[in-house]
Amino acid sequence: MSPAKTKARPKRSGVDLRAVILAGGRGTRFWPLGRAKRPKQFLPIAGPRSLVEETVRRIRPLIPGRRVLFVADAGQTRSLRNVFPKMPASSFLVEPLARNTAPSLMLATARVWLDDPAAVLAVLPADHVIRAPEKFLAKLEAAAGLAAAEPVLVTFGIRPTYPATGYGYIQIDRDSPRPSGGEVFYPVRAFREKPGLELADEFLAAGDYAWNSGMFVWRAEVFARMLEAFAPDLFPFWERMVAALRKKDRRALRSAFEKVPATSIDYGLMERARGVFVCEGDFGWSDVGAWSSLFEIWETDGAGNAIRGESLALDARGCLVYNPGRLTALVGVRDLVVVETRDALLVCSSSQDQRVKDVVEALRKTKKDRYL
Repeated sequence: MSPAKTKARPKRSGVDLRAVILAGGRGTRFWPLGRAKRPKQFLPIAGPRSLVEETVRRIRPLIPGRRVLFVADAGQTRSLRNVFPKMPASSFLVEPLARNTAPSLMLATARVWLDDPAAVLAVLPADHVIRAPEKFLAKLEAAAGLAAAEPVLVTFGIRPTYPATGYGYIQIDRDSPRPSGGEVFYPVRAFREKPGLELADEFLAAGDYAWNSGMFVWRAEVFARMLEAFAPDLFPFWERMVAALRKKDRRALRSAFEKVPATSIDYGLMERARGVFVCEGDFGWSDVGAWSSLFEIWETDGAGNAIRGESLALDARGCLVYNPGRLTALVGVRDLVVVETRDALLVCSSSQDQRVKDVVEALRKTKKDRYL
């Protein structure tokens, strides 16, 4: 199965580097600001621009807009095209169905493989925050160089600062460093699923575990070979996707998506593959997983309150408020999240903000769809 022939393209440092931006997340933990038609990646919660706009701006010095490919469902693709009206239609790849990250990345990599099997993909979620972008770009360029030169899969691991139970973990072989492009990469010993608190404490104490950032770098042809060698349950669907994309057969593509295992790329390939390397992601990363994660991003006052909007805080500590354009008065309260929008108000303990998704589910069950 040979790829289509294309004209030569300019390359940075000899690497044909593309970005694949996963923009299909629902972001239910940011209700009531985040809604079904405006999920987290479209919210300006970390700065003046939406998270997906910041993602594209961040990589622009290394990967220009014409080399960016968005992956999302039809509705979110319409929103993306409104946000990026100057990008060509070819920059938007529509998933026929939501089937987790393995099918999404098989589809995106197949699309790039047909164009140039030697191209390197930087897989980036649309809704993360990186506070040291220059350091991130240096590591990304080094990872791309390693992926271009060797048959490896590369990821970024975040040094854990507390025993998080909401992240997957990567066990690192620090005894076998691999310098490349001015950075250091380490073989991955194992990927571990999201642990319970006791096991997360063990990971933190061990010192050789990192949080899984969900960012990856690989060469398109190497990804295909890795699927064939280590993911035999997925590889036939890769072949079907390639054939459907080549023929521009939407029905065949949807059929492949309907039958492919709905699994994550971590479980479907990364945990099984050999030749996986990790680089330490010490570039101020946050997945912005819940309202309380904004304490790390927004400025706080002397009492630890992080507030967007006018406020009056009397004996209030550790509160996060989103209420732009209006005054919020806090009196004698601790560790609250308060979010007000045009039609809804959220008040919860900052330690319970992961349960905001339960509010969304309860609204769905009670058919209060106007709030979704």
